Amino acid sequence: MRNLAHLLRALIIAFACAGVLAYAAAALVTVADIIGRQVGAPIAGVVDLVQLFVVGGAWLAIPYAFMTGAHVGVDLIVEAFPKATERTLRIIAGLAAMALVALMLVYCYEAFQQQLMFGDRSQQLGIPIIWYWVPLLFGMVLSIIATALAIFNASRTQAVS
Repeated sequence: MRNLAHLLRALIIAFACAGVLAYAAAALVTVADIIGRQVGAPIAGVVDLVQLFVVGGAWLAIPYAFMTGAHVGVDLIVEAFPKATERTLRIIAGLAAMALVALMLVYCYEAFQQQLMFGDRSQQLGIPIIWYWVPLLFGMVLSIIATALAIFNASRTQAVS
């Protein structure tokens, strides 16, 4: 089980790095377009590309935040409790987050299927809209796994204490 958890953590970290690279690509395309406009050679479809990179970057980086506890939380209240209660509250919060993301995954998958059926494309470059949905869905699946890892880690820490 420990090897599987290690492998899943490495996978989440790798995709978080890919998300950061997507953000970098969005920034580079934007800068290249700004420079290109100054010399009369703007980048065609810059809005489509930047949107794709930003959406992909966000959804590939979110699981890392779940795994490491770097997401927004109310630590001030939770840390006021004794350690055993704090760990229990973190486990409950993790289970709630997992349930919420799983519900979001179900509804987003339904929307993805509609996009797939209609075959919509982006306005400027004609990028299939499903390309925007794939990192979102994959990021949600990874977020569920990351939350499970955080719960596993919190419960293991509680058992050791």
